[in-house]
Amino acid sequence: MAEILLSLTIIGVVAAITLPSLTGNINERTWNTQRKALYARMSQAVALMPALNGYGVLKEETDSAGSTSIVDTAAETFITGGLAKVLKINNICDYEHLEDCGIPEKYNDILGSKHSFPKYIGDLNSDFMAPSSFWGGSYSLLNTRLAAFETANGESVAVFYNPYCNYKDENVTYYYYSQQTICANLIYDLNGRKGPNTYGKDLGFITFIYPTNTLVLMPMPYNSIAGYTTAKLGTSLCREKFGEDAKLLDRFEYAALFVNKNLTGLNFNNGTYQLTSSRYVSSAGRTRYWHFNFAEGIYRADDNDAAGGIYCVKRN
Repeated sequence: MAEILLSLTIIGVVAAITLPSLTGNINERTWNTQRKALYARMSQAVALMPALNGYGVLKEETDSAGSTSIVDTAAETFITGGLAKVLKINNICDYEHLEDCGIPEKYNDILGSKHSFPKYIGDLNSDFMAPSSFWGGSYSLLNTRLAAFETANGESVAVFYNPYCNYKDENVTYYYYSQQTICANLIYDLNGRKGPNTYGKDLGFITFIYPTNTLVLMPMPYNSIAGYTTAKLGTSLCREKFGEDAKLLDRFEYAALFVNKNLTGLNFNNGTYQLTSSRYVSSAGRTRYWHFNFAEGIYRADDNDAAGGIYCVKRN
């Protein structure tokens, strides 16, 4: 009997040690599978939309006393007039009823810090609301509020929408703000109302860039810098530090991470401009690398091949 009790005790101790790790691995694999499936469905849906701009922004409402007011419905009308026509959606929630779509009140970033869930597009990153004029043109941004929906697969999705997004002709400029090209940003929760509500686990984001020929981005960054080298050698350094699935961020991935700075909890602002893997051929025929200013969200094509901080993301 003593031997049996001892054996059961040993089994219990081993189970207590290994079970959390085993459960965590199972959750990670499940989330990875769900994440890729959601990305595929969103990419297919956006491909069926003629354009991502042109949806309603403001709605005039009249109360019982006859007073009128203007209500921001940008994200809501983007869902109802756009996504809902090309994607299976079970439930749509306006700003006042986000909890009905499983949007959490709090979330954890990649470093473990807890935050209130963003309610306006500017809450994703205060630097997203760029100046109204800059070298090469001008544009406007509205600090639009979110709406949400639940997919037919049970994911909760918060939608932030920029009604003034447009395409930038890179053949005539090599310096511009990324904010104007970002049409929508989605924060998803793979398991709805359940926890852990942590970025990189059940929480993540998908960013839509350009109103037509839209880029659908879902970069998954590592939580530390790989080191310092040139952009040309950046991916090699990423693979040395994090493995074969790692690569240097391209300029669009930087823009998506810039928008979602508060969600991730990461700040890639190392120096003035960050190195990217994206190339640009100048009018003089020179091959340049696009650099990205993470402090302001600015793209710039630069001849400079000096060493800089190398930040990496997982390949999709």
